[in-house]
Amino acid sequence: MEKLKSNLTNMVSVLTGISVICGGLLAFANNLTEAPIKAANDKALADGITAVMGGGDVKVEDPKGTEVKHTSKADGKEYTYIVYKTDKGNAVKATDPNAFGGNLTVLVGFNAQGDILGYTVLENNETPGLGAKCPDWFQEGNPGNIVGKNPGKNNMTVSKDGGEIDAITASTITSRAFLRAVKQAYYAAMDQEPDAETGATKQN
Repeated sequence: MEKLKSNLTNMVSVLTGISVICGGLLAFANNLTEAPIKAANDKALADGITAVMGGGDVKVEDPKGTEVKHTSKADGKEYTYIVYKTDKGNAVKATDPNAFGGNLTVLVGFNAQGDILGYTVLENNETPGLGAKCPDWFQEGNPGNIVGKNPGKNNMTVSKDGGEIDAITASTITSRAFLRAVKQAYYAAMDQEPDAETGATKQN
């Protein structure tokens, strides 16, 4: 077999062939892993909803949830919340983009009266040892406990701002972002107009 001459045309042809083969292999691998990844994510979400709704047998009406959007009057940006209706109340996925490390996403469960049944943090880019404590800090039995409180009745701001909640030590910015997300989740869960800083509309 004659050896290919080392020229630009041959090198481009070889590199193109390698790229096509690699692209095909990546597409094949993606197809193999896409379904298992989706199944794992769906299970994690279902488990999260069960946990924040107090555990036990929780029936979710629509696993995809319902989008609720609002445009903040504070920064003019549009934010999206996902409401998952269950037989025990509503679980809401909410994100505050102004945490110390960027986005802070929570899933919060509310009963029909708007009392918080539980929460879990889905996205957390906060500083390890400080703001990263938010998955535990606000749980029942811990210093900033919010479980059992009602954002429509309780002052869900940090004590430094005159509220009822103890902020994470040395992480006031993270604590404020967390509580803002919880408060907006409450409005979405209760299908109410949000506070003076936002205006929410349901999206079909």
